[in-house]
Amino acid sequence: MDVTEVRVFPVEEERLKAYATITLDHCFLVRDLKIINGNKGLFVAMPSKKRKDGTYQDTAHPLNRDTRRMIEDAVLGEYERVRAEGLEVSEAEM
Repeated sequence: MDVTEVRVFPVEEERLKAYATITLDHCFLVRDLKIINGNKGLFVAMPSKKRKDGTYQDTAHPLNRDTRRMIEDAVLGEYERVRAEGLEVSEAEM
């Protein structure tokens, strides 16, 4: 499995830096990944929804470390490229 496309949508918030959408193998789309500036630097949070008890549960997530690393590398790499080029994507394109 490969990440075949990454789209990054920067936001102006303190810890949340961007949303991302990835495509896997040109045939499976995952939206609403979040790029967050945590205590140890940037990381990618998987899409999640709020449960009735107030906690959050991932709606999609990698099942092993290698897959998580592959996704994070692709998303953070694209985020850095977008930041370096100063690209902005309108919300209509999301």
